[in-house]
Amino acid sequence: MLTDPFMQRALVAALLVGVTAPVVGTYLVQRRLSLLGDGIGHVALTGVALGWLVGAGMGLTPNDALAVPGAVVAAVVGSVLIEVVRRRGRTSGDLALAIMFYGGIAGGVLLIGIAGGSSGNLMQYLFGSISTVSDGDLWLTVVLSLVVLAIGVGLRHALFAVSHDEEFAIASGLPVWALNIVVAVVSALTVTVAMRVVGLLLVSALMIVPVAVAQQVTHAFGRTMLTACVVGVVVCVTGLSITYWYNVSPGATIVVLAIAVYAVVSLVAPLLTRRRPAHDPHPDLPDDVELPAAATERALAAAKECR
Repeated sequence: MLTDPFMQRALVAALLVGVTAPVVGTYLVQRRLSLLGDGIGHVALTGVALGWLVGAGMGLTPNDALAVPGAVVAAVVGSVLIEVVRRRGRTSGDLALAIMFYGGIAGGVLLIGIAGGSSGNLMQYLFGSISTVSDGDLWLTVVLSLVVLAIGVGLRHALFAVSHDEEFAIASGLPVWALNIVVAVVSALTVTVAMRVVGLLLVSALMIVPVAVAQQVTHAFGRTMLTACVVGVVVCVTGLSITYWYNVSPGATIVVLAIAVYAVVSLVAPLLTRRRPAHDPHPDLPDDVELPAAATERALAAAKECR
């Protein structure tokens, strides 16, 4: 398997996707925007078709040579637009996402027809295909992944503050508007990074499900991000290896594995929590404090007067 050039490129891409998607997904879960990646994926489909149309017009071979760059541009523009609509427009966040869902799919199917292709040509982008990862796509994936990790990990303190409590971030003097745009752009880049391996329709699951698994076993932000990355890498590499031996969709296999891990951890985590002894921050102090009877009566009387 490791001697196959297709698998070598696909495994490197899967490894990068397994790390980058949960990093960005941690912020999206914190902001309660778990479906943002799905909406961006639909818009990226229009970018794929637009790149296909431009490539066909320029006579490039293959016709989809500009599909990934087109998806990057469309995803970034779409993510910024939805952030603008969510913040300044009168449209709510879920309505803006719904418009992106339907507009992205319709635009992709319409443009691919004008470019001389068919909706079937979009299937490899919708559900992923390891045989479509070219050397150029791999280098673009490496560059975009490094950008996502540099921003997602390097700015984690500021991004966490904005994602956790926006009003507190404003009071702290952080550039909230700029940081929200950063989260949107990084989410768009992550979607295009994972497009070749997982597919545009399933990339959101890889951004969210590993984070949901991590939240079952840890509550600290940094540990959640690290655990989610480990889960993402394991399911991506394992799922892609399965597709080498069996003719199944890589994106669907990876997502099903991630959901299976979530189901198992959800069943096991409560049992481990029950067996874990309660943490006492001050073991040298007694847990119960006995108050004198007179003091207790005065405290009860004062409480009644307050009522």
